[in-house]
Amino acid sequence: MKIQVQSLGGNAGGDIELSDAVFGLEPRADILHRVVTWQLEKRRGTARPTRERADVARSGKKFGRQKGGGTARHGDRRAPVFIGGGKAHGARLRDFDPSLNKKVRALGLRMALSSKAKDGKLIVVDALDVADGKTKALAGQLTALGFGKTALVIDGDAVNVSFARASNNLSTVNLLPAVGANVYDILKHETLVLTRAAVEKLEARFNG
Repeated sequence: MKIQVQSLGGNAGGDIELSDAVFGLEPRADILHRVVTWQLEKRRGTARPTRERADVARSGKKFGRQKGGGTARHGDRRAPVFIGGGKAHGARLRDFDPSLNKKVRALGLRMALSSKAKDGKLIVVDALDVADGKTKALAGQLTALGFGKTALVIDGDAVNVSFARASNNLSTVNLLPAVGANVYDILKHETLVLTRAAVEKLEARFNG
């Protein structure tokens, strides 16, 4: 499929041919849902467990008389009331480490890219150079290009320094290198913006 290449200045930069194997798939909601769920679960940290009464390494011998000692009737030092004893109703181990086949993850990313292209929410720009890295100048350019309410901008191997500096104060614009492209961020933003370098990297990533 062909798409027109734009520039931040508003001038057209010709056309670019996008690979149908990457940008021309029919999106499937079940695949996208599986990949997004996997991403969000991978973000969760493992809950550290606490040692309960059965986990404390102490003697189980009864340390005092049942009666006449003037203290409570404890069976051993592992009781929660003692320093170093097991915690009552402590936190349990909850390990959020799901697995998802690599082919499914790659397919989900291609479908996310294809969904933006299908909906007309994909913009390809030739470069991200911003004069003097000024936020005010960039904000006007983005409005003219129709970036929408929120935009995810993906660059090549490394992000453009001037664009990163200019967009740092724009809460509606997020910038990522091509290696950081992921399904959740693509679907979360209204518009997806790719540079020529990003298109080359993404196509090489799947064709290689």
